[in-house]
Amino acid sequence: MTLKVYGLTKCSTCQKAMEWFDGKKLAYKFTDYKVTPLTKDQVSGWSKALGGWESMINKAGYTWRGLPASETKDLTEAKAVLLALKNPSLIRRPLIEHKNGTVTVGFSKKVRDFLS
Repeated sequence: MTLKVYGLTKCSTCQKAMEWFDGKKLAYKFTDYKVTPLTKDQVSGWSKALGGWESMINKAGYTWRGLPASETKDLTEAKAVLLALKNPSLIRRPLIEHKNGTVTVGFSKKVRDFLS
């Protein structure tokens, strides 16, 4: 089975991840979620697999800081999923669906070790 990698083509972390995958000869399929819209089921499933929306949403990025407080206040799981669908740049990158069914975000040493 091939890794499923989601992110943005121009994201430097996504680019590093794909270079690393290529160097390790790991099969992956990259999906730019600005080009191929995500589904509510996908985002909801990722949120659950990561233990909640807080692990999936990047609150330190420009997109989050640019949102009005009315959209980010009192977020629930359902509201966070809808917000991520409306603003996919909020999702931490890269988001990886692993062969064993787990989901990770980012490309830390821990993620690389998991893939090795």
